[in-house]
Amino acid sequence: MKTRVKRIQMFLAFLGFNLTFAAILAPFIVFWGPFQALKTVAVGSVYTSRHPQVVKIFLSQAEIDRLMNVNTSQQTSAGQSITHSNVIDTGSEITIEDIQGPSYKGKVMLIKDPKRVKLAVTKKMGVSGEQASQMVKNLGAVAGINAGGFYDPDGKGNGAFPDGLTVQNGKLVHNNVGNRAVNIVGFNDQGKLIIGSMTATQLEANHILEAVTFGPNLIKDGKPEILGDGGWGIAPRTGIGQKADGTVIFVVIDGRQPTWSIGATLRDLMNVFINYQAVNAVNLDGGSSSIFVDQGIVTNRPSSVFGERYIPTAFIVTP
Repeated sequence: MKTRVKRIQMFLAFLGFNLTFAAILAPFIVFWGPFQALKTVAVGSVYTSRHPQVVKIFLSQAEIDRLMNVNTSQQTSAGQSITHSNVIDTGSEITIEDIQGPSYKGKVMLIKDPKRVKLAVTKKMGVSGEQASQMVKNLGAVAGINAGGFYDPDGKGNGAFPDGLTVQNGKLVHNNVGNRAVNIVGFNDQGKLIIGSMTATQLEANHILEAVTFGPNLIKDGKPEILGDGGWGIAPRTGIGQKADGTVIFVVIDGRQPTWSIGATLRDLMNVFINYQAVNAVNLDGGSSSIFVDQGIVTNRPSSVFGERYIPTAFIVTP
């Protein structure tokens, strides 16, 4: 009996050693190995996640920049087919659809009246973000998605500080870029989705009521903006767009879950908006921030094992 127990212990120790060794060796194989395609995808995915410092341990900034731009120099690739299913009309001029592409599953919400889309901002600015589902509930909204990114001066990663310019109800509520031009994603007083470079002093002149800072732009004035696969790898994605008739399009794509959805490239996300006839569309914060809330309930599958993330801003739909 003792001999059998000892053999089992030796086997478990051997297995544990090999698993630990493989885990330690894996990043060296990915970032220093001969597999160029794997390295490009890994760099794009990890560098745009909440842990870009991992890539910097193994590669120089020059090499990271080179790999991030490998695919953006290619010609625009052909669109891929997207499957639509489970179409739900809520009866309040909102339609929700499930979508599926080659490597992903996601959700789309169509909001007919663009003036119903507002920006929610964490009530704990400078302390912590809030979960999108809580923002939706607090404001009596019917739906929402995550919006802009955040910077992390204290290393807490809790969404306390929205990055760039943040506008709510026509007021600039946060600015950490001074008067430097950044890519604005927001709505003016006519309900038009405005995307493009803008400074803080230009916000009022352009009648911006709700806005965050993020990118890149996917479609602008009807023209596709992404070449190749976009150079950001495969990951969970969130985006917002608008059709010519004013209908706002929310898109959230799940990722980092091999048995459910691997994720999407920027090109994949752009193709979704092209499929929905968007004239303007832009990429929002993705990764573990990607969230889709309907009637106060998270209806997508966030990639984080800890569930819904704390974020600084969310685009919501008012009743």
